[in-house]
Amino acid sequence: MTSTTTSLKDRILDRSIRICADRGGTFCDVHASYPDPENPNGERKELVVKLLSQDPANYADAPTEGIRRVLEIVTNESIPRGKVLDTSKIDYIRLSTTIATNALLERKGHKHALLITKGFKDLLLIGNQSRPKIFDLNIRRPGVLYSKVLEIDERVTLVGYTSDPKAEEHQVQFDDDGNVGRGYRGKGWDGVNVGEGPGKVVRGISGEAVRILNEPDTRQVEEQLKALYDEGYRSLAIVFVHSYTYPQHEEIVGNLARKVGFEHVSESSKLVPMIKMVLRGVSSTADAYLTPILRQYLDGFFSGFDKSLKEGTFHADELAHEGKRGARVEFMASDGGLVDLNNFSGLKSILSGPAGGVVGYALTSWDGRPGKRVPVIGLDVGGTSTDVSRFDGRYEVVYETTTAGVTVQSPQLDINTVAAGGGSCLTFRNGLFLAGPESAGANPGPACYRKGGPLAVTDANLLLGRLIPDFFPKIFGKSEKEPLDIEAARTAFEKVAKEVNENMHGELSLDEVVYGFIKVANETMCRPIRALTEARGYATGKHVLASFGGAGGQHACEIAKLLGIKTIVIHRYSSILSAYGLALADRAHELQEPSATFYTPQNITSLIARLDKLTDQVKQELEQQGFKGSRVKVERMLNMRFEGTDTSLMVLPQAKKTESGEESEDYLEAFKRVYKTEFGFVLEDKPVIVDDIKVRGIGKTFDDLGASIYEEVEELHAKEGGVNVLSHERGASNSKAEPNRYSVYFAPPTGRVDDTPVYLLGNLAVGDLVEGPAMVIDETQTIVVIPGAKALVTSRGLYIKVDE
Repeated sequence: MTSTTTSLKDRILDRSIRICADRGGTFCDVHASYPDPENPNGERKELVVKLLSQDPANYADAPTEGIRRVLEIVTNESIPRGKVLDTSKIDYIRLSTTIATNALLERKGHKHALLITKGFKDLLLIGNQSRPKIFDLNIRRPGVLYSKVLEIDERVTLVGYTSDPKAEEHQVQFDDDGNVGRGYRGKGWDGVNVGEGPGKVVRGISGEAVRILNEPDTRQVEEQLKALYDEGYRSLAIVFVHSYTYPQHEEIVGNLARKVGFEHVSESSKLVPMIKMVLRGVSSTADAYLTPILRQYLDGFFSGFDKSLKEGTFHADELAHEGKRGARVEFMASDGGLVDLNNFSGLKSILSGPAGGVVGYALTSWDGRPGKRVPVIGLDVGGTSTDVSRFDGRYEVVYETTTAGVTVQSPQLDINTVAAGGGSCLTFRNGLFLAGPESAGANPGPACYRKGGPLAVTDANLLLGRLIPDFFPKIFGKSEKEPLDIEAARTAFEKVAKEVNENMHGELSLDEVVYGFIKVANETMCRPIRALTEARGYATGKHVLASFGGAGGQHACEIAKLLGIKTIVIHRYSSILSAYGLALADRAHELQEPSATFYTPQNITSLIARLDKLTDQVKQELEQQGFKGSRVKVERMLNMRFEGTDTSLMVLPQAKKTESGEESEDYLEAFKRVYKTEFGFVLEDKPVIVDDIKVRGIGKTFDDLGASIYEEVEELHAKEGGVNVLSHERGASNSKAEPNRYSVYFAPPTGRVDDTPVYLLGNLAVGDLVEGPAMVIDETQTIVVIPGAKALVTSRGLYIKVDE
């Protein structure tokens, strides 16, 4: 080792390298930033590493390998594969992963047992009787996730009934100590007016009166659990009736299970403290199914680093108290917030991968200035799938989602996914061009990946000239250093073209056949965008398209034209925006409690008091994580519904001025506005019930991200000589960047353009305007600028205008 190398490593400060890794279905993207050793107080330097998510012949874990490469580059020191990595120079590692998603899709989760109230053994198998495909002749019900059911002899019930028109008048009243002050006044199951039925009555968390009919026999339960343990079960899901408001029985059984030795126990009352037992139960079984798999992966990940990484993650408070801190590891949750290892679970990680991309485009493509706010559609075209979402000033979150036939109750970003990406298989079947849903994945990958894979969208873009092997990462073949194999793609497509022409009795050229598959893929990607916009009453054309993902730039212009969108924003890190979004993401912590309270003037004070209590707890937790004062933003929500309906909406309040001039929170008007937007009408005469109260705290990573790309575009156009036009004919005569010329195929009537200018993004200056047909390339992506489109280079990326 030379003295120069040693000095460079020594000049990198401890706890200064920030690393974000997104492990997708095909590629693992790593973004890192670190202080410039020559100017430690100046701007941080950035680097990007892209590698295959799976390459067992060369490395066991892609994020670990990516981090190893980052440390090699930053320290200029060779680090052999397999060596335990020193984390002394690392500030934090942020991860998003598709491990849980893939385990759910492929049904490769952990074997676990379901513990449920006696008499409800088949509840989750029966489900809610929904039939999403009502006209299918062969209904295939998704199987349950658990392997065995154990019925626990316990039972609680609610006093009274929810549809009682005089529920508030009849309800049990408790004193300040929680004792029954007055019994139930309505007619119960035995016809007695006051305090009917056997068992002790207690007040639940939601305020409802709970009658304890049968407590679990701890000795009997422990014997049942030991028998399960001896059968090889190590993970459990516990779901008891009404545990959302009375969780004590679940806690008793959960503690017994941990005492017996079970490694993971999902108590539904802690995981999803909400009404609706079926959803609460399915969510708990999903967590018990996925969390052990996630933990197993994370244990393997941590094994690649020195002990201080995991210890620092678990014992951050103690280390900070001692005046030292280990490198932190943070994870992207499905709702777009960062959580630590203790709060990361299988249920929270189902959309961990795409959530980072949503955060990335939301923070880089949104114009927050008054009067300039145009909603943004995020188009994440990855290797396996395309994820679509919408941002209009705040993240759109849903609380009930279905993934791979499993409906769970957990806050997730509203992301629509379709099986069409760079790795989607292309087939000609029954006279139809098909793109997906099967994917070539990372191993073997598309035909051009040199592993004998099937034809995929990537192969089509390669043959059309929209991918240029010279500028594509050379990470293929046994040596991991070979370029894309265009001949393999051509040979495979020629067979398909022959089959197409024989079937259609036509003479389509190879280009026309290949482009036919691209058109099908583009239409497939448009489908979820229309579902997020037109299907919900939004005009698709009145949006900005934020394109990202490794294959996004190859399709963005054509998709925008199909949808009538005129503006596209492509960030300079768009091909790794899910990883870059991790660097921008905020820490999040939220608390939720059930309520079951009518929203009336008499009850508002108690609801606000409960919100205040949760707010204090959330702020306290974020302060322990290092966020306080102006860096903490709090969102206070009520989950509300009209009486007699079963659809609740989580609502943020509207600001309302009182007679004294002070601002108050008006949830009722906010609920009616959201309800009308969602359903088109309001049930004015119905009382409103609050099912849950929720407080979400956000610890801001950055106070300000600076001027938006839109402000920069305005400045360039306003400045004399700010925009320098690079046309197809003139090329770069007025720029330092002279383009290369390649043959590229565009949509008819343009067809193949043999001298298409191809610009390197790094050689273009801010203010250069690239007119289509053209392509712009950097180290990790290719952006196709179709005829009629104009791409303006800014410091943040490309700002593209598309003609109708």
